[in-house]
Amino acid sequence: MKVNIAACITEPGSSERNKTGGWRVFKPVVHQERCIDCGSCWIFCPEACISRKEGRYEVDLDFCKGCGICANECPTEAIEMVLEEK
Repeated sequence: MKVNIAACITEPGSSERNKTGGWRVFKPVVHQERCIDCGSCWIFCPEACISRKEGRYEVDLDFCKGCGICANECPTEAIEMVLEEK
């Protein structure tokens, strides 16, 4: 009998199936007009849920845990943490 230990990734790529953003209290909102395209948010995000698409930084809220590191590291305060409404 095979028993999986909790929180273990048992196969490559399986973390994409485990959406982890559901318990977030605050979510990041990117104000594109203030963004200077420095990439600090992308570099410091511990979940790698920030990506650049069509010249804009976007947050994948399926994986964002709302830690606020991106907002804290943004030099122009282009990222605002707002209360998540469910």
